[in-house]
Amino acid sequence: ITIAPDWVCEVLSPSTRTYDLTEKRDVYREQDVAWLWFVDPAARTLEAFALKNGAWVLIAALHDDAEVRVAPFDAVGFGLGALWAD
Repeated sequence: ITIAPDWVCEVLSPSTRTYDLTEKRDVYREQDVAWLWFVDPAARTLEAFALKNGAWVLIAALHDDAEVRVAPFDAVGFGLGALWAD
């Protein structure tokens, strides 16, 4: 990566879940990505992390139809349910 993004959102799938939650997460930390979101369509969840002093800190754990208003997009909210295919 030449220039790391400020925010990354990973959509978890059964085939890459472990890799995304471990190795890729470590790469994002090493590259100083400020915010990392994990969306899990099967569990209907969103977990948001902020990088603080070189470690990931959970800043939000949302599920189902919760209102999402999480950094770095906390100025504009949306319903998490909009992401699910029902």
